[in-house]
Amino acid sequence: MGRSHRGRFAGLALLALLPAALAACGSGGQDGGDTPPSGKAPAEEAAAKSRERVQAYLDALTARDAAAGRSQLCAPMHAAFDSAATGPNGDFADHFTVPEATITEVRSGPNGQEVSASITVAAGSRKAVRALQFTVTRSGADWCISGEAPGDGPVDPDVSPSGPPPAAPASPVPSQ
Repeated sequence: MGRSHRGRFAGLALLALLPAALAACGSGGQDGGDTPPSGKAPAEEAAAKSRERVQAYLDALTARDAAAGRSQLCAPMHAAFDSAATGPNGDFADHFTVPEATITEVRSGPNGQEVSASITVAAGSRKAVRALQFTVTRSGADWCISGEAPGDGPVDPDVSPSGPPPAAPASPVPSQ
């Protein structure tokens, strides 16, 4: 083989291997190299970021800071938040206070991370404990709250956490 043939052969070999080499550059490899820069595994990072976002929202509720609460939400939720947050039944309504708010669970769900919280809502001397379910998703390089719904917890508006338990409801079937 002549010198020019060896040069062409080497060039073709490099061109043949180039796509495989470039694909490996972005994949993170098979050895766990796809761990985010924070050093946490993706599931751990998702749970931590989701907890942070919801905690910031709960802190905003407690502080009565609607702007800080809004900043935790994904952009598509801003318009709905702006029209409802300080309305009569909104999270930041003037007649409500939130003396206590606690995250109770963080888990992966079908639409993102699901963060359950228990909040105590007070209106005057009346208090009620409410369960909320937040959905937190990744938006670009950041995380934001993409949904809020009632959770699976106490919903009786007249229940005070420090008061006596409610009376048992009457049986729908008359006794004999």
